[in-house]
Amino acid sequence: MHYTLIATWSSLLLCAISTSANSASDPAALHQIHVAAVANPQRSVADRDRDAGRKPAAVLDFFAIAPGMAVLDMFSGGGYYTELLSYSVGDDGKVVSHTNSAYAQAVGDEAVNRYANERLPNVEILLAENNELELPANEFDAVMMILAYHDIYYIDPDNGWPAIDGPLLLEELLDSLKPGGILAIVDHQAASGSPRESGGTLHRIDPAIVIDEIEAAGFVLESTSDALRNKADDHSLHMGDPAIRGKTDRFVMKFRKPGGH
Repeated sequence: MHYTLIATWSSLLLCAISTSANSASDPAALHQIHVAAVANPQRSVADRDRDAGRKPAAVLDFFAIAPGMAVLDMFSGGGYYTELLSYSVGDDGKVVSHTNSAYAQAVGDEAVNRYANERLPNVEILLAENNELELPANEFDAVMMILAYHDIYYIDPDNGWPAIDGPLLLEELLDSLKPGGILAIVDHQAASGSPRESGGTLHRIDPAIVIDEIEAAGFVLESTSDALRNKADDHSLHMGDPAIRGKTDRFVMKFRKPGGH
């Protein structure tokens, strides 16, 4: 089985490499790159077990992550998406994997093992606490916030999570993007009309709040995807409840910084 997996991945990788030159404008070529990233045999069993619920190839397709890109994985947690981004942007790209002390403590050895021995050489780790993020201007082609936007409304200073200045964070992310760069949002959906505080209590957020805040920061909502919708989720449970964990109804949104091509 191990040899079959490697052979399959090698075939996918060769196909991806052969089409990567024009991949930025070719959805089919990008899809091959993302499928190859998901199939990479270096990925852990734990990551593979999450794939069915997260549908990473479809998500990366939607955000058009391409070879050569510079990508910030904001609040990257254990680095599930950081690794997939690393494979997708390739040797000519780079990924900055952001974390803070609270996240680093929560994920423990998962992140340590992922980055050990420079196994992802195009990845840079950025440790920055809430409200202390300092990013270079016009640096990134994409900023990913995967299952993290709601944490703007989570407050637990005793455990290293002081209240986040949301407008300041969005201003910094906007400035860090190149003109035309994208802000990629995936999050657990709260019931329509839910207060912002749901981000801290249920770890869910009303997508209308997300749109209002991100557009107010200067981004433009370009498109949305139903790839991670689950109509069986009634939005009432905490996202970590065993009855719904890994199966929450999630919204997927692509915002763009004005300018560029």
